[in-house]
Amino acid sequence: MTTAFAVWITGRPAAGESTITAALAAALAARRIDCEVIESDALRRAITPEPTYTDEERKIFYAAMATMGELLVKHGVAVIFDATAHRRAWRDRARRRIARFAEVYVDCTEEICVSRDPKGIYRQAREGSATTVPGIQVAYEAPSRPEVVVRGDQMPPEEAAQRIIDHLIERCWVRR
Repeated sequence: MTTAFAVWITGRPAAGESTITAALAAALAARRIDCEVIESDALRRAITPEPTYTDEERKIFYAAMATMGELLVKHGVAVIFDATAHRRAWRDRARRRIARFAEVYVDCTEEICVSRDPKGIYRQAREGSATTVPGIQVAYEAPSRPEVVVRGDQMPPEEAAQRIIDHLIERCWVRR
């Protein structure tokens, strides 16, 4: 029997979190495990349609995100958070509130993240039109003790997803 859990996939912007999230969701679906992906960009459009990206706004946003995940897990839904959440405290809030919680750190060099830049945020930071880009203008606080570390610049997303699945199996949250 699968037990509801939450996995927070974090890393610098463009490290590969969204791609790994998609691979993980597909791998769970192949095991007949339904999950809800809480993707920060999509949720932000609903909660803060004109975001300012201040620390205070982000604190409120990530608190709401963690609460949504907590409620879903309490109701038996597996959750994948796809969100940079560059402050460790924001991710730790979810960890404290969700009993079955795993943090996945997508490690990737800044050079690779900048070269990918699908949203153009690194370019905007260089041009000065963005002033709060995690890892550039504001610190990105990597997890201090993530349950899983994957390399977003060195492994295919399916391999990263399998590493996460292996961890979920070890914790007895997912069957072999």
